[in-house]
Amino acid sequence: MHFFALNLQRAGAINSAIYGNFSAPAAQEVVVARGTTLELLRPDEVACKLVSVASVQTFSVIRSLKPFRLHGATRDYIVVGSDSGKLTILEFEPSGGAGRGGVAGGSAAASGGVGTLQGGAFKVVKSEVFGKTGCRRAVPGQYLAVDPKGRAVMVAAVEKQKLVYIMNRDASSRLTVSSPLEAHKANTITYSVVGVDVHFENPVFACLELDYGDADQDPSGAAAEETEKHLTYYELDLGLNHVVRKWSESVSRTAFMLLAVPGGADGPSGVLVVGENWVAYKHEGHDEVRTALPRRAGYPAGRGLLVTAAATHTQKKLFFFLLQTEVGDLYKVTLDYEGSVVRDVVVTVFDTVAPMNSLCITRRGLLFGAAEFGDHALFQFSGIGDEEGAVVSRKCEDLELGDDGASAASVAPTFAPLAGKLKNLVVADVLESCAPCTDSLITDLCGEGSPQVLTLCGKGARSSLRVLRHGVKVSELAVSELPGYPSAVWTVKGRADDDADKYIVVSFTNATLVLAIGETVEEVTDSGLMARAPTLTVGLLADSTMLQVRA
Repeated sequence: MHFFALNLQRAGAINSAIYGNFSAPAAQEVVVARGTTLELLRPDEVACKLVSVASVQTFSVIRSLKPFRLHGATRDYIVVGSDSGKLTILEFEPSGGAGRGGVAGGSAAASGGVGTLQGGAFKVVKSEVFGKTGCRRAVPGQYLAVDPKGRAVMVAAVEKQKLVYIMNRDASSRLTVSSPLEAHKANTITYSVVGVDVHFENPVFACLELDYGDADQDPSGAAAEETEKHLTYYELDLGLNHVVRKWSESVSRTAFMLLAVPGGADGPSGVLVVGENWVAYKHEGHDEVRTALPRRAGYPAGRGLLVTAAATHTQKKLFFFLLQTEVGDLYKVTLDYEGSVVRDVVVTVFDTVAPMNSLCITRRGLLFGAAEFGDHALFQFSGIGDEEGAVVSRKCEDLELGDDGASAASVAPTFAPLAGKLKNLVVADVLESCAPCTDSLITDLCGEGSPQVLTLCGKGARSSLRVLRHGVKVSELAVSELPGYPSAVWTVKGRADDDADKYIVVSFTNATLVLAIGETVEEVTDSGLMARAPTLTVGLLADSTMLQVRA
């Protein structure tokens, strides 16, 4: 016997979001993790809204998400790092499927099977066990990185352990996963992991690491003050089938995030290192190129500026990065380069929106921002930030500038955000979220006869008081003008074994109107029902015969 609990309503907060083509080659979709739930969202370009396609309970704590695509494939897999001690790879099946069970697998439920969904299903393709269950600092799953060419995946823990899996196909073009290759390093804390675009050379993964071995043995704390943070490249040798530390170089102690720079014919390769107050380009054999982030006018000089979310947009021979700080300012980052030499890192003030924890840019000019605190939003690009008078920051000659707020304020340009106005973005849709709920009260303040739930939601400037009522939200899908005032309306199936209704029957005082339900709702005359008389009732018999009672 197994017991499990399901919430009546899924969580509102989104912990992580990824973008890819999950259901079809040309589909523009976003997969979000809501605590223990996976949900597939698809932008409706006609209505400019985000539509929920599928949602499934995984019975696990989802720690990380990444899209993964084998070389030459047209659809993306979903790589999930959870508290199950497994590396789980999912595939979305648009046609749905039968089955039961959790998806990513948790400590209380075994992974496997197919979760049946509305509009499709997440199918477990591979589930590789590598460690204990739970969110432990030494068990991989906190960080995921994929090779841009779809050959390998690295899953890393906060401390010490890193595992690399080689991805390939079998003779039937099905995904195969190798045994894990270890890239462990004792007494090391990992801050960020990313796959470096090295074209078709051996896959390389970049890690931000801090070795605390000496500091752990020094009770005075002097060694901790001198401990350096390093940017390290791990190379997967596909010929020898092992992982080696290829290159390591010290970086600023305030560095905390890595972004992969396109390589090959699309860019100079390497990584962007994001730190407090600055962003820098680094690569093996290349000097660091650092630029201070522009600061708001009046922002305290002694206070650091942290980036909380980032996204990369890549097209043929064109790419840029969007960074968002903790105060909500968006920056567009581009590289001035020639070949493999980067001359400058250009940071342009782009816009100001509510703080998000995940950003996704689609190929059709949409930006999705997922928040842990407050509503989520879908934006449409109305500009690319190259207008005249835009605030631009360029590289610093002194790499020590920017390590603290005072030095960053001395070299960074300032700007005044436009309150309540957007320059390069237009809000297309908003997904409401009550997270976090800080207090609630159940009472009938409105005198409706049934109590309402009054709750305090949000954080900081996004705080709100919301009134929740019992009921089901209704979405308007189609509108049809009627020739008069109807006296009754029915829906009826075409056959008894159909899943959905086929006709809408509308009765008037002297006639009956029959509407067919499909991609559109339109009038039909071949339904078999008499239209010249009013209808009293309509039903479907067991042999799929339609019965009309008319006046």
